Amino acid sequence: MDKSIYDFKLTEMNGQTINLSDFKNHVILIVNTASKCGLAGQLKDLEQLYRKYKEDGLMVIGVPSDQFHMELKSNQATSEYCQLHFGVSFPMTKQAKVNGSHELPLFTYLKNESNRGRIKFNYTKFLIKRDGSLAHRYSPLKNPKKFEQDIINEINNI
Repeated sequence: MDKSIYDFKLTEMNGQTINLSDFKNHVILIVNTASKCGLAGQLKDLEQLYRKYKEDGLMVIGVPSDQFHMELKSNQATSEYCQLHFGVSFPMTKQAKVNGSHELPLFTYLKNESNRGRIKFNYTKFLIKRDGSLAHRYSPLKNPKKFEQDIINEINNI
């Protein structure tokens, strides 16, 4: 049987399990983040989108990665930094690899679904439809506000 997005579990910074199956019929935006990256300002935009649309079914999940050497050394430092500097209230997972032999299985799945290969940099974004299929993979430089209409379209696609 083929895997689906709902077969994956992540671990939040606080140790709680995120079962992606809990977000069936939601629109999910999964982003590999890094606190010290020049693109970290996108966290503020992701938070704004999350607050604006969470009641309509949007879930944003940040997955910090130090794979590009731009993340703080501990999960706690990353969590505190994101909350303090960007007001992040959406779930943030423990740090994970997004490429290579030790990559998070979720990223293996997302990369295969997008047919676009390895993650080239921080802030690669994956928009998941309400049915669990991949709607779009966005490049690191694509600011989340630039694809807000895509998010609205997926939210309204009930």
